[in-house]
Amino acid sequence: MALNMAILRKISGPVFSRRGLACVFALILAAVTIFAYRPAWNGGFLWDDDVYITNNELLTAPDGLRRIWFSLDSPSQYFPLVYTTFRVEHALWGLNTRGYHWVNLVLHVANALLVWAVLARLKVPGAWLAGAIFALHPVQVESVAWITERKNVLMAFFFLLTLLAWIAFVDGRTKRPWLFYGLALILYLLALSAKTTACTLPAALFLILWLQRTPISWKRVFQIIPFLVLGVAMGALAMWWERYHQGTSRAVFTFLSPIERVLVASRAVWFYLSKLIWPSNLTFIYPRWDIAPTHLLNYSWLLAGVIACGALYFLRRYLGRSVEVAAGFFVATLSPVLGFIMLYTFRYTFVADHYQYLACIGPIALASAGLVNLADTFKNSRTLVLSAALGVVAVLVTLTWRQAAMYGNIETLWRTTLARNPGCWMAHNNLGIVLFEKGQLDDAIRHYRTTLEMQPDFWDADYNLGTALLGKGQVDEAIFYCDKAVRMQPNDPDAQVAFANALLQKKRIDDAIVHYQKAVAIRPDYFLARYGLGHALLERGKLDAAIEHSRAALLIQPNNADCHTVLAVALDEKGQSAEAIEHYEKALEISPQSISALNNLAWLLATSSNAPLRNGARAIQLAERADQLTGGANAVVLRTLAAAYAEVGQFGKAIESAQAAMQLRRSQGDDSSATELQQDIALYELGLPYREMAK
Repeated sequence: MALNMAILRKISGPVFSRRGLACVFALILAAVTIFAYRPAWNGGFLWDDDVYITNNELLTAPDGLRRIWFSLDSPSQYFPLVYTTFRVEHALWGLNTRGYHWVNLVLHVANALLVWAVLARLKVPGAWLAGAIFALHPVQVESVAWITERKNVLMAFFFLLTLLAWIAFVDGRTKRPWLFYGLALILYLLALSAKTTACTLPAALFLILWLQRTPISWKRVFQIIPFLVLGVAMGALAMWWERYHQGTSRAVFTFLSPIERVLVASRAVWFYLSKLIWPSNLTFIYPRWDIAPTHLLNYSWLLAGVIACGALYFLRRYLGRSVEVAAGFFVATLSPVLGFIMLYTFRYTFVADHYQYLACIGPIALASAGLVNLADTFKNSRTLVLSAALGVVAVLVTLTWRQAAMYGNIETLWRTTLARNPGCWMAHNNLGIVLFEKGQLDDAIRHYRTTLEMQPDFWDADYNLGTALLGKGQVDEAIFYCDKAVRMQPNDPDAQVAFANALLQKKRIDDAIVHYQKAVAIRPDYFLARYGLGHALLERGKLDAAIEHSRAALLIQPNNADCHTVLAVALDEKGQSAEAIEHYEKALEISPQSISALNNLAWLLATSSNAPLRNGARAIQLAERADQLTGGANAVVLRTLAAAYAEVGQFGKAIESAQAAMQLRRSQGDDSSATELQQDIALYELGLPYREMAK
């Protein structure tokens, strides 16, 4: 590539300028990168994308933008710039994942071009090759194809722009350099507001001075101090936010001793470097290492690091400063995620591909410069060396394409993770959730049980298993697992709701209400807790409270058909039938095949004591639709259909439907309901429609 560019410059004169060739290369790199990520263009929402996007009220609330920047309401850490971009996108294309993926991809392409620009400004040989490898290396796929990792690609974008501004500031030829200094500070604030790990930037500023052999005087130190202060402040805020504001268990942060943290960090550095050199078996969640200070083999990574540092020190006169700078940037940029600071994700893995999105620039730049210098040294083999480099890039394109396919949908993600890491209990649990949502309850239960075999104290799997068992009708076992989850983690609203659901199914209504109320107290804007509480209160006959909580639930999720139906039932029982009809109609607008909404609305329209509300023709239409959907095998629907026929004077059909309902009841051993239907038939034989008592 470099040889071809040189030849083109010689033979084409002014037609192809250096800038023109750079633009052509940039367009080619962008096109190839976009092509390599084709399998992930339409990928779905993954793992915690629900927290960031689908269930994040800050993206839709009228005061959401203010709260994103100036409140403690963010569902994860303080990433205001990320949530701002998601809010804008939510307004533009709602929950269409393609838009979110394309923004991530465009940012990644921009970052690759910025890597090229930064290295070119630093006069690093092979800057173009480094940009290409950065763009197309498969370890980057996790950061690009996972929508939540917008924080990574967005942070890197402003991080690299900050470096460009700093390079311009320290360049003695720059006019009005303090404008670039101010710009660098602003860009750095934006990087920090995207992701806190940008706090490592001051180290990069020192390394740039060192690489350029610029004297690091006290003047330069004082110029870097504002960046350092901003980074430390944002890092402290992030640690406080996760440990105290989010309420993450403190046990997560104290389970590794200082020596264990050093051992994790030393192994992690070599792990990340190995994945850059040989990117095989990349996966979403890697096996969690067993780090024991008593095992001497665990010290081998630390020993290798010490030897590498010694070698760099003694060979520096031959290697120059580039190796030191590359290694320093790599380790410094990784430092927040190496293990010295405990992360919540360390529960199941110590490493992740997206942790090295920015750090990998150091080794990539060093390798690219080495290849180009090798080509320049051995001019006779120049074409061979550069062709080999382009061959490596081509292989990376193929690997990135394959890795991107893993992110096509959430089920593929977890199945691929388990294929590459069979011992990943988190993947078993999350695949169970996916299968549960697809209605594959037996498979979901199997994965939940596997999770609990691997991780007995994982309360998420307990209440997930309980929920799946409840769906299978195994109520007592469901109560056992949900109760276990609540005992282990009483402040988890999901566990409280799962337990309450099981208790409600068992008709332990008062106990269910208690646990729904606990969930609401923990998370007042939790839809399932509000909805479940409204339902339980309706079962108990506390209509005013049921209406209150159902209305609160609909403020959170206004398009939930079941909640509209529960509210309609409560309103009808309260005597507010006109408003009940409105909510039944809304439920059917959202879910036209809702059996409960079809049946209940038909019954109200056929039997209401309020004559202006009755509409026999509409009642027949709704009841016939419900009967069709249930295959004529639902006695409640058949009774409603009979009442609808009677309302319009079709008493023969009314008697026929009521008799069919009565036969179903008797076949099910429900003699009390059969007696009730006999009374309905007696009315219809007299030519009288059924009427509810006035409320």
